[in-house]
Amino acid sequence: MDSTFTLVSGNKIPVVGLGTWQAEKGVVGQAVKDAIELGYRHIDCAAIYGNEKEIGEAFKEVFAGDVKREDVFVTSKLWNTMHAPEKVEDALKKTLSDLGLEYLDLYLIHWPVHQNDDGSFLPYEAIPIGDTWKALEACVDKGLVRDIGVSNFSAKKVKQVLQGARIKPAMNQIERHAYLQQPKLLEYCLSEGIRVTAYSPLGSPGNSMYDFSEKAVIETEAIQKLAEKHNVTAAQVCIRWAIQSGTVTIPKSTKRHRIQENATVDFKLSDEDMKEIAALDKGHRYCDGSFWTKNEHYTLESLWEGTE
Repeated sequence: MDSTFTLVSGNKIPVVGLGTWQAEKGVVGQAVKDAIELGYRHIDCAAIYGNEKEIGEAFKEVFAGDVKREDVFVTSKLWNTMHAPEKVEDALKKTLSDLGLEYLDLYLIHWPVHQNDDGSFLPYEAIPIGDTWKALEACVDKGLVRDIGVSNFSAKKVKQVLQGARIKPAMNQIERHAYLQQPKLLEYCLSEGIRVTAYSPLGSPGNSMYDFSEKAVIETEAIQKLAEKHNVTAAQVCIRWAIQSGTVTIPKSTKRHRIQENATVDFKLSDEDMKEIAALDKGHRYCDGSFWTKNEHYTLESLWEGTE
């Protein structure tokens, strides 16, 4: 199994990372230390998760030992209130300060949504995405970040970034699991040399934020049978599928044994196995963006238009 994918810049990203969204304060730092001790070399963060300072303390401890900063790929994300070009560098420097780092490996625009400091919304057109992107390019020039990209961007919005971009997006981080496979968006991004990271690769099991009547992805009969066939867990099947279909993936756990299991995916799914998982696609988003639509500027249609 490939342990890394190569980004358009030539830099390499480990195919499995530790996700830290909804990783509670007081436990996320230990989870990061456990992950790195167990061999993870990719940690996915974001300012809005509210836990970067604790992760920074974990990094400080880890990097004082045998693991060096350059050995670990660190991603973070620019929040919606910081898209104005004059705010981008300050936002990145705040994340670097919280994480205790001199540079990031990857910095993503978290959502294609603009907000004011008070949480009110601005139309998407109010801040041209190209202007935000130029500010990110300047951060690359200054050595604050090595690669830049986007998250939750449809194909149409990725194309808008590409127009006039001097530095090509390295990544589009999207929700992707067996119930939401987004093959056309994946194909488009890869055709442009843009890698894709799959978040919620297990389908957000147990997450009460999202109401869905179907079984959780890892509870489906097909996934359970494949787990039994390969003598692995259902989660391992989902993670292996994500990697084998060409995406980086960032399963989140704060339990040491789960963290270890999630990175132990050296088995191979057959073509028939992959077809069985493909048949599970329902086009269902758990993280559907509806929390951005309670204003006059954004609708689900405008968020996801041109995704396929």
